[in-house]
Amino acid sequence: MNRPRLLDLFCRAGGASAGYHAAGFDVTGVDIDPQPHYPFPFVQADALTVDLTGYDVVAASPPCQRYSTATPTSRRHDHPDLLDPVRQRLQEAVARGHIWGYVIENVPGAPMHNPVTVCGDTLRLGVRRHRLFESNLTLYGTPCHHDRATPAVPVYGSYGQRGRRNPDVGEPSRNPVDGEPSPATATEAARAAMGIDWMPWPDLTQAIPPAYTFWLGTQLMGHARHHAKPVTQAPRTQTSPHPRPPLTDATGGKRHCRCGRQLHRPATGRWPRHCSHACRQAAYRARTTKPGAA
Repeated sequence: MNRPRLLDLFCRAGGASAGYHAAGFDVTGVDIDPQPHYPFPFVQADALTVDLTGYDVVAASPPCQRYSTATPTSRRHDHPDLLDPVRQRLQEAVARGHIWGYVIENVPGAPMHNPVTVCGDTLRLGVRRHRLFESNLTLYGTPCHHDRATPAVPVYGSYGQRGRRNPDVGEPSRNPVDGEPSPATATEAARAAMGIDWMPWPDLTQAIPPAYTFWLGTQLMGHARHHAKPVTQAPRTQTSPHPRPPLTDATGGKRHCRCGRQLHRPATGRWPRHCSHACRQAAYRARTTKPGAA
């Protein structure tokens, strides 16, 4: 079976794409902004207008700021609600037969339809980072096992500098809070915790760990087997340098040996190719003797 094709909308630097690719998909990313760190084929386009034909599955991660607990309630309406328009577009694409599956990702609190939850603790990552996934296909999330001995790595904000604020301008201080890692150290720790080794810090704070979409992507591959188009085999061609003689004479009907004698099919069994052992040996010598040999 050929690798099914997946289009990843709102792909950013490709955390989700990497998991789907590892699960067996050929992945193309779409984002309205340039993504120089994206590791797969990339199309800069609007997710609400980009062409979806030619793909089997579409994954989408609409911006989550409208639903995130990190966004102040008074400012949530400053961010666009793209979840409903994306869902409607993907449902229409399935109904028209352009794609056979979709997966939508967002944060807890987003108005998802029968989502499953994936937990980083359960997947034994260094982050907890619960995420919701909605699909038209049956998918299974993970239970939650918050049993790590050490705290989860904080991958949000500006290199973990969230505690000290500049009272004059009301913004986070540019100096690290006592005990917090330097930017370089924080980035390396976040990469290890997320299972991502190619992103800078700003992309890490928005990324989906590849382990999440690998978990779901292997389930999608099971659905792909039911949606795969049958492959029509080309007729077999003669590759032998010594083609076999035809089994029928010029007028059709009866079958003949290479020497011209008529063949007789036994009561049980297949048609013989030669009328006698001597003819079989002669045919073998004709196939194996080099031209011009004495």
